[in-house]
Amino acid sequence: MPTTYRPYLPEQMVLLPQSLSEWLPEGHLAHFVGDAIDALDLGAFYARYAGDGRRRQPFDPLMMVKVLVYGYASGVFSSRKIATRMQEDVAFRFLGANNFPAHRTIREFRQLHVKEFSSLFVEVVKLAKEAGLIKLGRLGVDGTKVRANASKHKAMGYGRMKDEEIRLKGEIENLLKQAEAVDAVEDAEHGPDRVGNELPDELQRRESRLRVIKEAKARLEKRQQEQDQELGRKPDDKRRPPNGRGPDYQRDFGVPHDQAQENFTDPESRIMKTQDGFQQCFNAQAAVDEGSLLIVANDLGNNASDNGQLLPMLEKIQSNTGALPDMVLADAGYASEKTLLELENRKIAACVALGREGKSDRKIDAEKYPAKARMAERLKTPEGKAHYRRRKVIPEPVFGWIKQALGFRRFSMRGLERVKAEWDLICLAVNLKRLRTLEWSFA
Repeated sequence: MPTTYRPYLPEQMVLLPQSLSEWLPEGHLAHFVGDAIDALDLGAFYARYAGDGRRRQPFDPLMMVKVLVYGYASGVFSSRKIATRMQEDVAFRFLGANNFPAHRTIREFRQLHVKEFSSLFVEVVKLAKEAGLIKLGRLGVDGTKVRANASKHKAMGYGRMKDEEIRLKGEIENLLKQAEAVDAVEDAEHGPDRVGNELPDELQRRESRLRVIKEAKARLEKRQQEQDQELGRKPDDKRRPPNGRGPDYQRDFGVPHDQAQENFTDPESRIMKTQDGFQQCFNAQAAVDEGSLLIVANDLGNNASDNGQLLPMLEKIQSNTGALPDMVLADAGYASEKTLLELENRKIAACVALGREGKSDRKIDAEKYPAKARMAERLKTPEGKAHYRRRKVIPEPVFGWIKQALGFRRFSMRGLERVKAEWDLICLAVNLKRLRTLEWSFA
């Protein structure tokens, strides 16, 4: 018998209208994201467009939010790639309902609504808490370095800035003299009203470069002034510490170290040590609930150290969920005496490491660091060991989902506030994927 095949008629037209919901199988992530966004309050997104008399109709914010959240949940972060997927990918096309915004529109929408995306993350956390998914038993707090949308090769140290400033000023002065000499000859030949008195391109490039370096140098000096003021220094201290105690300061007030760097592409990012060496990064924080592995609070900054981040994260946890966890777990990066004392004063149970795992415990001066000494004793008890043993297995899987599964290793936006909003967006996307795994319904 001859082999028969199922009908294949590419030129056949669809005879009856189809529902967009039939394009994807039941239970697909796009269905879940669509239902989730439908259940959230998007009033703040719409408020930006209300009553402004626009001649051209903007795309519906509901559609834009769905597409962006699904993009981040499926590992598509670039506005150009999202715009392409909306024409080529069935899931994106389903959520977009045959709307095709340009990549600039997607990018501008994401940049415009930084605060609104942050509020959506908090709203999902509150809903999960009300549904009983977030138990707040043990909770792990940790940080991870995420690369900025800037190259470390576009950074320059303060010492080199000073040298470059001198060099460029000299070159500009020489070019100006050459231009004046040429102008004098041409004015004598053609008259002062001749065409072509504009500055040479070489001179314009050097002046532009000099202006950029001066601005970066001023930002470094301003930052150093703020740091010196926090240390109690004054502009006229002549390098002497307050009350004359201790050694003299090595630099004048507000003068950065020669190796202090500033990035020209994203000045608010910083050079940080990562597994791939030193990179231009931001330090992203996340607090993860043990039972659900949902991110209940997050934050982001440009300080490579986690020191001083634990208490603000606990305040965010309480604000987002209305309660504090039974036990907080954190690594040695958070273990300052000030932080541990405050945890005791607030009666917050915590297990915070005091050094690297596997290293011999160094003796702690109980008179100088009483809170650290008490924490060391707690970590030696069977209960303390049992708690701290769970630290890595709580936040680390979530960072693995973000960096390995989704491939989110670099921010798309620049500037601290916008990057914070993008971190909110990726945390929102990861939480929605996790809620789908937990088989929770927004209906």
